[in-house]
Amino acid sequence: MNIAHSPISRRAFLRGTGVSLALPFLDAMWPQRLLAAPASVPKRLVAVCTSLGIYGPALFPTETGRDYTPTPYLDLIKDYRNDFTIFSGLSHPDQSGADGHSSEMTWLTSARHPGLGGFRNTISLDQFVAEKNGVETRYPSLTLGTNNVSQSYTRSGVMIPAETKPSVVFAKLFINGTPDEIGRQMKKLREGRSIMDTVGDEAKRFGARVGAADRDKLDEYFTSVREMEQRLAKAEDWVQKPKPQIDATKPTDIAENNDIIGRLQLLFELVPLALQTDSTRLITILVQGRGDVPPVPGVSIDHHNLSHHGQDPEKIRQLELIEKAEMAAVGKLLGALKQKTEGGAPLLDNTMVLFGSNLGNANSHDWRNLPILLAGGGFKHGQHLGFDAKNNVPLCNLYVQMLQKMGVEADRFGSSAATSVPGLG
Repeated sequence: MNIAHSPISRRAFLRGTGVSLALPFLDAMWPQRLLAAPASVPKRLVAVCTSLGIYGPALFPTETGRDYTPTPYLDLIKDYRNDFTIFSGLSHPDQSGADGHSSEMTWLTSARHPGLGGFRNTISLDQFVAEKNGVETRYPSLTLGTNNVSQSYTRSGVMIPAETKPSVVFAKLFINGTPDEIGRQMKKLREGRSIMDTVGDEAKRFGARVGAADRDKLDEYFTSVREMEQRLAKAEDWVQKPKPQIDATKPTDIAENNDIIGRLQLLFELVPLALQTDSTRLITILVQGRGDVPPVPGVSIDHHNLSHHGQDPEKIRQLELIEKAEMAAVGKLLGALKQKTEGGAPLLDNTMVLFGSNLGNANSHDWRNLPILLAGGGFKHGQHLGFDAKNNVPLCNLYVQMLQKMGVEADRFGSSAATSVPGLG
């Protein structure tokens, strides 16, 4: 077979009984004339919002530019310093709403005065892209969260409920068939048998069709699938059978609702698999604040109370423990995306990871000066771009720049006043 002239389909699957395993992008899937063309590689967006804010003094550097001194939070992801930009002085205008947390509805939309009488939300950034490019993937978008609430809204302003169960997302990506076939496969997983046991023979035959570099990539990918299965098996009760219908009975994942860090880590581990297989190019994750105590060592006060710390040093100390765990999870996600390659470049180069919050200061419910970090996506990173803390630059200016980077023709979005953020190349 001449791979150079007959590329393997980008929609290639390995199939077994009750299993359909999507494959990552391989060199053999690209015509040789396109291998060196960055524009041919899909562009992705992952947007992660933590709704109880991020403690500014531990996040924002005092210096702007490339020579900033890392803060306690940024020090946790220092290995990726040149892969991200930290912003200060960005916000959406007119976010005073029904209560101090209403702005979590509008982080990706910028609709004004959320929750007040007559309010109607607008389309979110991810769904705007999905309308343009969503047909190119199996799932136009994945909407995930630690609760059923999400950041994703349709053009008519209707929220798309978040999927909270990593096992359900995993089943969507890899397990197809009749309920009986799915049940048998889930039983195998409970017994410690991998999907790779089912598709192993076909995987070997497929590996013989590709070059050495692709075989290495396949080995890495298959190892990731096995590791994800092992983590899910530890965190979930596989007794309930997932079904292919959307209204499926969902298996029980992490039992403790307050374990937002554990839930976030499992969702993050699914992100590279979903993107690498081109199952979707758009993922949103909402880490919704809770009024209970997360199982983070050293934390004894509920998260919501800590976010309203009133400058109490002990509350700030405990809040930082939670947020450092969140930041460490973000760092692990960036590392996983940077480690995987596609089209001769790290997956992170083709994936924008937006991380931040709808609150600039949760202690006072202030929606100005939002904590925003943007990684990957082909931008020139490695800097702190700081703007006026009172007279903020519209966050939607950044959104327009991101849309254009994804190949979406747009000169405005939401409350944007320009098509870019100064200094972001």
